[in-house]
Amino acid sequence: MITKEYFEKEVAYIIENAIREDVGDGDHSSLACIPENARGRAKLLVKDKGVIAGVNFARRVFDYVDKKLRVEVKIEDGTPVSYGDVVLYVEGPSQSILKAERTLLNAMQRMSAIATKTHSFVELLKGTNTKILDTRKTTPGIRVLEKWAVQIGGGKNHRFALYDMIMLKDNHIDFAGGITKAINMTKNYLAETGKDLQIMVEARDLVEVEEILQSDGIYRILLDNFDYEDTRKAVELIGDKCLTESSGNINETTIRHYAECGVDYISCGALTHSVHNMDLSLKAVK
Repeated sequence: MITKEYFEKEVAYIIENAIREDVGDGDHSSLACIPENARGRAKLLVKDKGVIAGVNFARRVFDYVDKKLRVEVKIEDGTPVSYGDVVLYVEGPSQSILKAERTLLNAMQRMSAIATKTHSFVELLKGTNTKILDTRKTTPGIRVLEKWAVQIGGGKNHRFALYDMIMLKDNHIDFAGGITKAINMTKNYLAETGKDLQIMVEARDLVEVEEILQSDGIYRILLDNFDYEDTRKAVELIGDKCLTESSGNINETTIRHYAECGVDYISCGALTHSVHNMDLSLKAVK
């Protein structure tokens, strides 16, 4: 995952851009009928069940929109919630509450869905040594929020983007002219540029696993679309030479079986690309 400093910058960019997109030159619905000095109170209401995520993001949104807004959190990130729960209260200028509403709801609904799905996968892996990972299959522009939600749900983050890990996948290998050539060229590139990046290599079958193992300095081997039998064989072949990761259409039905093959990690794009948003709303408190 990216550094804390970079993380904070990414979150700030998202908030700034989201408010720009939603508010433009003004929230004219509120400006038209709510006095500038009017104060109000609202609650964030859960109308669903799952794991809440994005509470700390909501704090940042309120603070960005108006530092006079005061937030009282009742339920923190990562907590199971159900219909009727109140996550937080916000109090202050009414216009500001409404200006922040849609940005924080859109983000929290999606983050909570991702945290909920991640948590369900973590539960399925209990009793094994396997960790669940996300992927780069995220919504453009809000990747940091979606990966944040995976952490809140109990999962681990894979590389954040193209720049923080070397990941030699099938297309890299084919374009480079083979596994060994791709690995050697990568090592030369890292030496020439002075970059300190881990090297991960994808294998499509056991023959490729054996070829990857001929090279030193590999951090992790990705076993892509292996069946259970070949996954077990690959884990045995690899031993403690490097870490192992399974991927490829792994779901709630199959994930436990792959974990029992002994892999260190399972990556699942569905954590971020196939979720149903949690139903949340911000309601005025009279």
